[in-house]
Amino acid sequence: MLYSSVPPEQKRRTLRESLASGRLQQFPGAFNPLSARLIGDRGFDGVYISGAVIAADLGLPDIGLTTLTEVAHRAGQIARMTDLPCIVDADTGFGEPMNVARSVQELENAGLAGCHIEDQFNPKRCGHLDGKNVVDLDTAVKRIRAAADARRDPDFLIMARTDIRGTDTLEAAQERSRALVDAGADAIFPEAMRSLEEFRAIREAVDVPILANMTEFGKSDLFTVDQLQDAGVTMVIYPVTLLRSAMGAAERTLDSIRAHGTQEAVVGQMQTRSRLYDLVDYEGYNRFDSSVFNFEVPEGRHRDGGADR
Repeated sequence: MLYSSVPPEQKRRTLRESLASGRLQQFPGAFNPLSARLIGDRGFDGVYISGAVIAADLGLPDIGLTTLTEVAHRAGQIARMTDLPCIVDADTGFGEPMNVARSVQELENAGLAGCHIEDQFNPKRCGHLDGKNVVDLDTAVKRIRAAADARRDPDFLIMARTDIRGTDTLEAAQERSRALVDAGADAIFPEAMRSLEEFRAIREAVDVPILANMTEFGKSDLFTVDQLQDAGVTMVIYPVTLLRSAMGAAERTLDSIRAHGTQEAVVGQMQTRSRLYDLVDYEGYNRFDSSVFNFEVPEGRHRDGGADR
């Protein structure tokens, strides 16, 4: 009921232990607090919060237009609704090294288990688009060092994302990954890898957890969990998958209403009322204080019953 009873410090310890377990960790991307609860209900290891999704939720492109305040606020709303550890996309840290330091502390305050900070120029671009530019190694290292120095909880995960493979060789990505780990990165996010062999090359370069971004329509093929684990990957994210699924379903529903004058043709594809009530825990609120919450929760038959949804 209300928010997660698991404190942020425990979520961070859980994340650290999970990354050291040897089993690949799956982090689907949440597009709102309710979808984060669904991710936990379906038994995943953690929740990813994408900067592209936060931007899209505001109707903006993913080119560095969102602010630290917007990202910390939305990420905090999502993190407090799930018992799972949440990793958030902190873009370039929202400024110079001092801004990066403040960003890390704000994300700690918001209850996140960790964040990743990238080495692109501002304004940044989506990691799987062409035309990216990365900062020089000294600037990238200063960002990560500032992030590592600023955290107060040593279990808060500082992940360094490098986009250099989009502009340079695989060897350059290996060299930069090593330098970012030396600067204090707890994990490496090599963006837009083109093959499993490239993930293996990053694994050979560093001895920290590695993240794979399995985003649709990107530079990487959609590798399976087994393939990624075999390549030495520690964590996989599906950053925009749920948002794309939800928006695709929303478009089809709107088209059906326009075409038929009713949503009846697509009701069978919708989440039922009773399932929604399960996720938001109506019964828990009802039990909390019957003198205040004395409503009845409609039972609502499921799709095979054909009644109230």
